[in-house]
Amino acid sequence: MEFSALASGSSGNCFFIENNSSGILIDTGISAKQIIERLKSIGKNPNNIRALFLTHEHLDHIKGCRVFSKKFNVPVFGTFGTLEKFDFNKNEKFNIIKNNETIRISGMEISAFSKSHKAKDPVSYTVSNGKKISIITDVGYPCNNVISNIQDSDALCIESNYDLNMLENGNYPYFLKNWIKSDIGHLSNNDSANCVFENSKPRLKNIILSHLSENNNTPECAMNAFSILRKKNFFPNILVSTRNLPTPLLKV
Repeated sequence: MEFSALASGSSGNCFFIENNSSGILIDTGISAKQIIERLKSIGKNPNNIRALFLTHEHLDHIKGCRVFSKKFNVPVFGTFGTLEKFDFNKNEKFNIIKNNETIRISGMEISAFSKSHKAKDPVSYTVSNGKKISIITDVGYPCNNVISNIQDSDALCIESNYDLNMLENGNYPYFLKNWIKSDIGHLSNNDSANCVFENSKPRLKNIILSHLSENNNTPECAMNAFSILRKKNFFPNILVSTRNLPTPLLKV
């Protein structure tokens, strides 16, 4: 498989995974036009996308979904809590899945698992074809589902949302700071790095740090937190995703 974070951050998230020239998108939080442009920029044909998978109903994860689905005639998968946001009709290709369901597409098994976040029925996904890629963002704390999927992953896109000092000393209102830090909010750089440090296995070769806050984080802060991995002589390839450009394609 090949994968790329086409966009990831507080203003938009979209992840591409491909197996044998057939691809899927996990989240579509940028416009359909941007998705098409970014796929082409990494040498991929948007006509080869076979399905869209949504993690939850927040705009930075669903923005381009309906337009892209209609333009390329591809199905959309998400939990009931996610898809009811769309008020879709029978002529649209919206498919309700359960938070422990596996969908098989083009030699890939896409498995949804529940997580803690302030949304109606949020999930994250793993994609497997013998190897395993996990896409884990918008997570309040590392629950057992998150931990078990990190343990089994060959590649990982994981939330590294905020630097605690930047958040606490920034200008966000008190209630928003508390929500971000809560068990239904987001993972800090240190939370994310410690979770990977404690639970990853040598099979994990590639990590993309994702969903960085524009106001409460920097790529340097996120990468510095993940330097903890060196303490166990663990040196996976680590990249930081951005809102404006896709990451290079990585192979699993």
